Amino acid sequence: MSRSGRAAREPVALPSRTRTLMAALRGQLGSADPLPPPPPPVPVRAPPARVFPSPHRQSAYAERAAEHTTALLGIGHVGTRYATDVVLQFQAELAVAHAAVAAVLPDDWAVKQGYLPLSSRVTSHHEFLLRPDLGRRLDIASLERLRRDAKRGADVQPILADGLSAVATQGAGPELLRAFTAECEKRGWKVGTPLCAKFARVWLEDEIGQEVGARVAVILLGERPGLGTGDGLSAYLVYEPRLGKTDGDRNMMSNIHERGTKPAEAAVRLAVLVGAMLEQKRSGVSLDLAPLAAQLGEAAGTGYRAPQKRVRLVEVNR
Repeated sequence: MSRSGRAAREPVALPSRTRTLMAALRGQLGSADPLPPPPPPVPVRAPPARVFPSPHRQSAYAERAAEHTTALLGIGHVGTRYATDVVLQFQAELAVAHAAVAAVLPDDWAVKQGYLPLSSRVTSHHEFLLRPDLGRRLDIASLERLRRDAKRGADVQPILADGLSAVATQGAGPELLRAFTAECEKRGWKVGTPLCAKFARVWLEDEIGQEVGARVAVILLGERPGLGTGDGLSAYLVYEPRLGKTDGDRNMMSNIHERGTKPAEAAVRLAVLVGAMLEQKRSGVSLDLAPLAAQLGEAAGTGYRAPQKRVRLVEVNR
């Protein structure tokens, strides 16, 4: 059989129905190319001269409101974030607070200052932060030392303590204790032995005052730090101190530092409060402060008080 005859009898491959339909569809669309034609080129615009927004300016409302508070107002933003200087300021202030809480009063600091050293039942700084109850009672050695070496029967028993800021205690603590003692002695009151307690909580003054038989106990201790304020002292006063007294039996003054109530001014106000307690024979919520408005100033009222100045810890050069 010839080659031509054999080829004539071989079947011819036909395109599939799918291919035929796709070819017809492409023909109807006006192109036999399976891919659409590329889009025309789009001109690229030049970038703006300044990518970031202009420097932030506080609104008139924020500027006026900032005069009455230390809170951060009208700080602005960059996109969805705070501005860099705001973030840096916050981090710096937070670092100040962390450093104050982490500080520990040296064991020999009280003796070097001429104070009778005492310690609570806390054995470490870590335990002090976790167990406030242990910071409210003296350990055995301190209790024996207090009974042996401290004066008894004082009108006022001042106690310097670390609290939550040993930085404040070592800073303005001695100045406040000296000024307060002088104000009490000037009024003719008998002042107890100067004491310094380590790892102390506020209620430690109850046991100390009870043991020495003081009429009023006053504990001056480092207060819980806030943003940018790690050197503040607080004072808590209680009449007839004894175990079992509550916070409702106390009066207190906070923000004692150079940017708040200065130690010399705080000493006068604390002495005025002690005088009211000795005269009225009570303290806490039942103490009548109305007659003391002239002596205590804004501390005796409930009206507006000028805020302390916020110190900028970070400056950004623009």
